[in-house]
Amino acid sequence: MSKNKLRKAMSLAAAAVALALCQSAWAETKELSLQEAMERAFATNPSISIATYARNSARAGYNAARESYGISISAEHQTRRSGYDDDRYVSNWEGGTLKLTNAGKQIGNSHANGISASLPIYTGGQLEGAAQSARANYKYSEQALQQSYNQLRGDVVNGYYGLMQAGDAQRLCQESVTRLAEHLKNVQAQYDVGVVAKVDVLRSQVEVANAQQSLIKAENARAIAEANLNRLIGLPMSTELKLVDSMQYVPYDNDLQYCLDYAAIHRPELEMARQNVNAAKGSLRSAISGHMPKFYASASQSWSDSNWPGDENGNWGVGISASITIFDSGVTTSRIHGAEADLDRAKESLRDTQDAVDLDVRTNYLNMREAEKRISTTEVAVEQAQEDYHIAQVRYMAGVGTNTDVLDAQVALVDAQNNYLTAKYDYQTSKTDLETAIGVPMTIPVKMASPYEASVNAEGEESKTAAAE
Repeated sequence: MSKNKLRKAMSLAAAAVALALCQSAWAETKELSLQEAMERAFATNPSISIATYARNSARAGYNAARESYGISISAEHQTRRSGYDDDRYVSNWEGGTLKLTNAGKQIGNSHANGISASLPIYTGGQLEGAAQSARANYKYSEQALQQSYNQLRGDVVNGYYGLMQAGDAQRLCQESVTRLAEHLKNVQAQYDVGVVAKVDVLRSQVEVANAQQSLIKAENARAIAEANLNRLIGLPMSTELKLVDSMQYVPYDNDLQYCLDYAAIHRPELEMARQNVNAAKGSLRSAISGHMPKFYASASQSWSDSNWPGDENGNWGVGISASITIFDSGVTTSRIHGAEADLDRAKESLRDTQDAVDLDVRTNYLNMREAEKRISTTEVAVEQAQEDYHIAQVRYMAGVGTNTDVLDAQVALVDAQNNYLTAKYDYQTSKTDLETAIGVPMTIPVKMASPYEASVNAEGEESKTAAAE
C-alpha cells in the first residue's frame, strides 16, 4: 500500500472516530449497574405490561365463570300508550235489541313492573366446563406473565454483558492498532537506514490499515449493543452507558439431570401447555352438556296498572323449569367432535413442548460446558501468544527474525485474545440462557417504580390461593 493510500485510510478512520466523539458529546452519559438495568427494564419494558393486562383479563373471565353459578336477578319497567286506529264498537242487548255502542279508539296508558330471579340447579356440565376452561386460561396467563419475567431477565443480563463484551472487543482492537502502529515505526526506522526492504514497510502499513478497519467495526458493534440495552431498559437510544459491574467467572455446580428435572417442574411453557389441556377438557365438558337436561329455579313478582308507576295488581310466581334438546340437526355432536379434536391437539402440543424444553435445556447446558472448557485453554493461549509476540519483536529488532514472524505473531495474539474474550462471554450468556430454559423464577426487583407494581405484588398472594384450590 502506498503512503498516500495509507494516509487516506488513516484519515478516514480518524474522521469516523471524530464523528463518533462529536455525537457522544451531545449524548447523556450514565453509569449503570446490572441491578439498576434490571429495575429499569421491569419498570418500563412493554412486554411486562402486556402480559400483566392479559393476566388481568383472564382473571376477570375466571371470576365471571365462577359467579355464573349464583342467582341472577333482573328488574324491568315498561310504560306504554296504546290504542286502535279506528273507533271500536261494543255490542250489548237492551230490551231484547242488539245495540252497538261506539267505544272510541280506546287510547290509554299502561304501566308494568317486574322482578325475576333465576338460579341454575343443573346444567349438564355447561357451567362447570366453562369455569374449568376459564380457570385454565387464568393459570395459563399467570405462567405467561412469569415467562415474561424470566425472558426479560435473560434479555437484560445478556444485553448488559453483550455491551461489556463489545466494549472489550473494541479495546482489544485499539490495542492491536497501537501495537501495529508502534511496529510500523520501528520498521520505517530500519528501512530509513537501509536495514530492511521496502516490502516490510508496505506489509506493515497494510496490517495497520486492516487493524483500523477492525476497530471501526468494533466501535459500530459496541454502539449497536449500547442501543439495544437502552431499548431494553427504557432509556433514550443515544444514551452513553458506563457499565460499573464486571463479569466474574462463577462455576455452575448442577449437572444436566438436575437441570432437566428442575425444568420439568418450573418451566412456564410446560405449565402453559398443561393448562391448555385443562382448558380443552373444560370445552369438551361444555360441548357434551348440549345433550344433557338443564334445570333452573325461578321466582317472579310483577305489577301492572294504567296509572304510573304501575304498582297495583301484583302477581307472583315460583317454579322450576327443565329443558333438553331432542334434535338440533347434529350441531351438538359436531361441537363435541371439534372439542375432542382440540383436546387431542392440546395433548400433542404438550408432548411437543416437553421435547422442545428438553432440547433447549440440553443445548444451553452443553454450550455452557463447552464455553467453560474453552475459558481455561484460551487463557493459556493468550499468555503463550503474548510471549511469542514479544520474542518475535526482539528477534526482528536483532536482525535474526523476519517482519512476517512479527505480523504472524500479532495475528495469533489477536486471535487468542478474541477467543478468550468470546469464551468468557459465551459461558455467561449460556448460563443465563440455561437459567431461563429451566425456568428459574424471576421476581420483580424490589426498587422497581412501576404502575404495574401493585398488580404484580398482589399476584403472589393470588397465586398461593389458586395453588391451594
